[in-house]
Amino acid sequence: MTDESIITTSDLNLWYHDTHALQSISIAIPRNRVTALIGPSGCGKSTLLRCFNRLNDLIDSVRVTGTIMLSGNNIHEPGTDVVQLRKRIGMVFQKPNPFPKSVYENVAYGPRVHGIKDKVELDRIVEKSLCDAALYDEVRDRLHESALSLSGGQQQRLCIARTLAVEPEVILMDEPCSALDPIATGKIEKLIDNLKQDYTVIIVTHNMQQAARVSDYTGFMYLGKLIECGRTRQIFENPKEDLTENYITGRFG
Repeated sequence: MTDESIITTSDLNLWYHDTHALQSISIAIPRNRVTALIGPSGCGKSTLLRCFNRLNDLIDSVRVTGTIMLSGNNIHEPGTDVVQLRKRIGMVFQKPNPFPKSVYENVAYGPRVHGIKDKVELDRIVEKSLCDAALYDEVRDRLHESALSLSGGQQQRLCIARTLAVEPEVILMDEPCSALDPIATGKIEKLIDNLKQDYTVIIVTHNMQQAARVSDYTGFMYLGKLIECGRTRQIFENPKEDLTENYITGRFG
């Protein structure tokens, strides 16, 4: 990859109990680009995604070896502030998970946790985050209504705004459109394209057409291994590995 990398892994391995879920993964994630991880269910895509902000630490009996570097720093270095790491690397999950609070309080939650108390500053952050998530015009008159009253697509964009509010460098998205209808999916895809102006986005998706539409780079995973990674057009039009071609052409999956 020719673009500057923000995250790199080297010989990354992960075990759940005795299950070797990730096997010798070495990948470079380019800054201010969208990288898609594709592959059949159970191949390790989401597990790899959760390595980048150490969410797998929350699971008992997980063991990790190898290195993950964020802007040149090892995220497993002793003394690493994991809360700060997760501020730098935000996460958007498969199903929208807004807090049972108002739209405003959902977005203001993270900045409050990180010590921002000034009402004017919180107002600015909330408005900017909702604008950046392409949601502000739809909710500007509903900021103090429950976030649970929003549609599924709006809730997912609210979760993206909540992530943006703490000014991350990287946004991880785990199947962010799988619970959404085609119109809401289109809005999220357009948003992803806009977000890479200011953020690095890594998206896990089962939808190969979506990967082809939204990503600049694509990594294909199979049975815990990274089979191939490169520019999306090259992966889809001229894959180097037979296994990649067989998956993309629908011979298995």
